[in-house]
Amino acid sequence: MSTPILEFKDVDVFYGPIQALRKVSLHIAPGETVSLIGSNGAGKSTLLMSIFGQPRAAAGQILYQGTDITRKTPHYIAANGIAQSPEGRRVFPDMSVEENLLMGTIPIGDKHASQDMQRMFELFPRLKERRNQRAMTMSGGEQQMLAIARALMSRPKLLLLDEPSLGLAPIVVKQIFATLRELAQTGMTIFLVEQNANHALKLSDRAYVMVNGQIRMAGTGKELLANDEVRNAYLGGH
Repeated sequence: MSTPILEFKDVDVFYGPIQALRKVSLHIAPGETVSLIGSNGAGKSTLLMSIFGQPRAAAGQILYQGTDITRKTPHYIAANGIAQSPEGRRVFPDMSVEENLLMGTIPIGDKHASQDMQRMFELFPRLKERRNQRAMTMSGGEQQMLAIARALMSRPKLLLLDEPSLGLAPIVVKQIFATLRELAQTGMTIFLVEQNANHALKLSDRAYVMVNGQIRMAGTGKELLANDEVRNAYLGGH
């Protein structure tokens, strides 16, 4: 097996006295789309945030391209090719779409900014229409597109997505996942944390199921879509 782009080895994470992640091990190969599914409060977002050391792993290792990043600063991690579209979007409300996109270039500098911005406008035509509009005046779906595009402006080798479908209308969710499929087809490595197991598993090469801070199941997206336990727990039995 080639060196994984991301690997967790027996990672424990605590919030004070409460253990949020317990002996978590997983890996993502370059060019893969991997999702992490599980119910609300299972520890999925904690796992994603622990990559940037917020919260920091108390035990175990997080490796990026074979290098231990468990104790590295968030700036180091972002500058070396990991970008995150966070849960709740967290766009800069008073800034325009263009200004938000430029914020995404901070880890790498703005040398490619205008070229990459045009690429974002091709990926998300709605953002082009709204380019001078303040982010706070946009719909939830448009803000989610902006959060993903802002993450892509740092030209990441690994894109982390935390609940991109949360609170969005079904038609918007379909649009977002169609764009993610397009990105995956370009060879981008995507790690997706998502409650919408149906969309996540259909998009993913492989997936992990998290229950109470532990990885309980792993397999290809197709295998988990067909698994009765997964269907009953996360797909409404369908």
